[in-house]
Amino acid sequence: MLVDLNGAGRKSCPLCPEEKFKACYSHKLRRHLQNLHWKVYVEFEGQRMCICHLPCRHLKPSLSGDQTSGRQVAHYHCVVCSVTIARKTDMISHLKRHVNKGETEASYTGSSDVPFEEPAPSGQAYEIMKELGTNVQLLPNHTTPQKSDTYFNRKMKTNRQLVFCSLAVLAEERNPLECLDAFGATGIMGLQWAKHLRNAVKVTITDISEVCVKMIKENCQLNHIRVDAGSRSSRGPDGPTSEVEGVPIATVEVAKMDANVVMHLRPFDYIHLDPFGTAVNYLDAAFRNVRNLGIISVTSTDTGSLYAKSPNVTQRHYGCHIVRTEYYKELAARMLVATVARAAARCNKGIEVLLAVAVEHFVLVVVRVLRGPTQADESVKRLRQLIHCQWCEERVFLKQGSMVEDNLYKQLPCNCHGSMPGKTAVELGPLWSGPLFNTGFLRRMLFAAVQHSMDDIQPLVKTLICESECTTLKSFAHGPSALTDQVECGVVIKTLEKVEDSGSADQSGKRKTGDESGNIVKKLKCDASLEHPAFYYSIHRHSIRGMNMPKLNKFLQYLTEDGFRVSRTHFDPTGVRTDATLEQFKSVLTKYSVPNYTNVTANQTSLGPEQTM
Repeated sequence: MLVDLNGAGRKSCPLCPEEKFKACYSHKLRRHLQNLHWKVYVEFEGQRMCICHLPCRHLKPSLSGDQTSGRQVAHYHCVVCSVTIARKTDMISHLKRHVNKGETEASYTGSSDVPFEEPAPSGQAYEIMKELGTNVQLLPNHTTPQKSDTYFNRKMKTNRQLVFCSLAVLAEERNPLECLDAFGATGIMGLQWAKHLRNAVKVTITDISEVCVKMIKENCQLNHIRVDAGSRSSRGPDGPTSEVEGVPIATVEVAKMDANVVMHLRPFDYIHLDPFGTAVNYLDAAFRNVRNLGIISVTSTDTGSLYAKSPNVTQRHYGCHIVRTEYYKELAARMLVATVARAAARCNKGIEVLLAVAVEHFVLVVVRVLRGPTQADESVKRLRQLIHCQWCEERVFLKQGSMVEDNLYKQLPCNCHGSMPGKTAVELGPLWSGPLFNTGFLRRMLFAAVQHSMDDIQPLVKTLICESECTTLKSFAHGPSALTDQVECGVVIKTLEKVEDSGSADQSGKRKTGDESGNIVKKLKCDASLEHPAFYYSIHRHSIRGMNMPKLNKFLQYLTEDGFRVSRTHFDPTGVRTDATLEQFKSVLTKYSVPNYTNVTANQTSLGPEQTM
């Protein structure tokens, strides 16, 4: 309640300045509130937002340009993000956008059993959010990056869990790891690493914003984690180490520093880049100091340029030419991997792609770093141009070679160039032509997800495993007995089953040397045919009009019976990843499709009664 209308004496209006409405008795104040404020309220989740005449907004300038002589603007205050909006219709539209995003007042009521009563700098109370056993404080406008430094997105939970599982797999190979969360914001990702992996990791969280650094330190105290300000002079500003009540469960280093600076100054085993937008500005610094066989995970949220909505921005950031296709999500993933590979090659390093995911509004790429110019050359060789047919959407990577072909269209399996006039295909890229997944790494990620009770991403990881093997068989073992030696680009990763039998010369994470390493590389080149096929076809995109196509799982079975490798893909729920060409794909789809009832009835009606007899 803003004001007590039952009391005696004169009272001022809580929503009007003193010079506009002077203090008066209760009956007159009630009439003023009803006629001016309550009459044009906006209701949301049981709360009424009355119009406000206080100088909360900037004054409108007059015609002469003098802002002091302009009038004050009446406005509403949003109960979700505390933004001020002048028009009632604009406020209703603004609240509808909150509802569509799932941002309501009910979702901001603290669901944690850890109270926090200190007010925020804006005068509003902090809110507590709990994810994966980690409590973090959030500002009311944390979903709006333009209005809050401590940006937090609830929809990125899948991304955070995938990154956590990849770090947990690396922690099994060697520890302790020095890992970096370069864009801390609220610090939830780094805190989850420290809270669940404990002594296996040494977490460093950095952010350029002073507000974010202060909130990260408060979140560390909230989770009983000790904050280390850094003992070296290169680790940021010196400061006292904050202690927590009781015994701290882990130690985290928090520093106010630019991401490029901290990656140039210190080496790390694991680096995660998740800026707001594109991450291309930080790739050179990330590969400059990362350790051998380390892992770099890159998250890009600039879907406008990744999904070919802004071709000029795509050309400027990624140096690629792409168009909108049915497989645009995988095109975005391969374009981001190509950018990462070029950044690694500039530092004489190669990459092995462990994971590439395009889910909702982000693209996540996880790569292992391999030092040496030979590895860099091997990675660069996988960057190729893609020929895409604009009529049938068939696609194929250009073959490597120094010979110049008169007609590049001949490499396409389709015959659209001969039957259609003009230019029928476009050249896209350069793109990554190698595999996007590592089956052994994904299986160990699945084991980590089961071990840490991450039920949300287990179906996704299982889909990725099937997609990496291009199979529909789903045989997964969660126990340690299922973990065996995994060969990743000539690197033997020892897991739980073989650690005891390994000798002193074959330690965990060490590269094979001599003839044995060469044999492994030759074996990997021989097994290149076992890599999953590039791209996928949408069964709905290529369906036949007037025909009822079979169910997706039945169609996968039909393709398998015809001798093709098939699997579903996480990029598209209706997509089929297969080594069959588009013509073969359509022939199988036509073979097992049946005419629908409406089409048969229409044909019988057009024949007439005499012809049907």
